[in-house]
Amino acid sequence: MTSLPTPRALSLAALALAVTFAVTGCSAASTSSGTSELSTLPPASSSSDPATFFPDVEDVVVTPSGTNRFDFAVTISSAYDTPQQYADGWRVQSPDGTVLGEHTLGHDHASEQPFTRTQSGVDIPEGITEVTIEGRDQANGYGGTTATVELPGR
Repeated sequence: MTSLPTPRALSLAALALAVTFAVTGCSAASTSSGTSELSTLPPASSSSDPATFFPDVEDVVVTPSGTNRFDFAVTISSAYDTPQQYADGWRVQSPDGTVLGEHTLGHDHASEQPFTRTQSGVDIPEGITEVTIEGRDQANGYGGTTATVELPGR
């Protein structure tokens, strides 16, 4: 006589399977026939914590530098900064998302956290009174904590 597994045994088997998928990075992928197959998904970053995929903008100092021109001193923090993956820039955006200026960083700042860099002479059209600064990671693009600042004199 064959006995059927108990509900507890089925639950434990399902839990073991879920843990195996989580540990190995496997998931069930649906095929066009509606069946499932296993696939291995590569990690999105060298870090397992999604919050560390992007640098954070900690501070911004804006100084007028001419008619409709502004200088930006931006302080960035990226806890994961290494030569292999680092914060490689930031951008200035208008309230509607238009990119008004970008600053590129050519190397990591692992021994200097947080760090401040400047960009001079960013043209900001009349009528814009505030901008948002967003950091960029070389592997994952733009994201992280942003800073929205008012433009002095506007």
